Amino acid sequence: MKLPDFEAWAVFAAVVEHRSFSAAADALAVSKATVSKAITRLEGRLGTTLFHRTSRRLTLTDSGRSLAEHAQRILTEGQAAEEAAFESASAPAGLVRVAAPLTFGIQAVAPVLADFMTLYPGIKVELRLSDAFVDIVGEGIDIALRIAELPDSSLRARRLGPMVMHIVGAPAYFDKAGRPRHPADLAHHACFVYTNTSNPDVWRFRKAGGEEAAVRVDGPIRTDSGDAMIPALRAGLGIARLPDFLIADELAKGDLEEVLLEWSGTAAALHLLTPPGTLRPARVEALIDFLADRLRKTCGEFHLKDSTP
Repeated sequence: MKLPDFEAWAVFAAVVEHRSFSAAADALAVSKATVSKAITRLEGRLGTTLFHRTSRRLTLTDSGRSLAEHAQRILTEGQAAEEAAFESASAPAGLVRVAAPLTFGIQAVAPVLADFMTLYPGIKVELRLSDAFVDIVGEGIDIALRIAELPDSSLRARRLGPMVMHIVGAPAYFDKAGRPRHPADLAHHACFVYTNTSNPDVWRFRKAGGEEAAVRVDGPIRTDSGDAMIPALRAGLGIARLPDFLIADELAKGDLEEVLLEWSGTAAALHLLTPPGTLRPARVEALIDFLADRLRKTCGEFHLKDSTP
């Protein structure tokens, strides 16, 4: 049996992560020629082209994109195996890349990272904050936090807790447009649409007695950032569906008002996602366990706050 070219697969994963031969060579502490030869060798062995190469840009082919996940798994599990061998002799160390939604990352993730880095001084964390969709495998992300209903995928997912969504608007808006009494009433209101969901224009609801409702909404703002809706909400321009951590202060001050209190939205949840594979470096496992514990408590605090009369 001919063994796979593990070195070439690992080099391919590094090129995908760093998006250039030169950057991958620097990260792997090898020459650019070594990287180029490894990719050429792998392409020859697989009988397919992995990258479109131009003088200015390097992009994955369709074949390269479909194989990138396998390459990342080979590299990650190789690193994990080596780290496991040394784990008993030394504390976890190295870089962990984390992606999180912008506001949730600032409010909930950044504060607990300070505690984590005190516990593990040898671990460095690169925290990427954005509400945009992140390609975990393609961008070399070790851990991603998402507040959503997750589609089926090969990523490993851990549900940390519920994120209750609220239908809110300014009192001035409701005084002018009326307060919806049933989800169906939202079809006649100016509803801000958050676009980072699989079906953003349809809001689904459930009542305690089991009644369900779905309504197609529309309005003057469509955005992939909940924060971007807040000024327009305060100005009385419409209604939005947002989680606790974004609107708790506005509700407490009376700048925003919640409606449809007898109805709950489709359950969103905080998930911790990692690339496919069963082995992970000790530094990544350490941060996964830490974040899962701390952020699960955060979800519990949000849920408790929401259920308080």
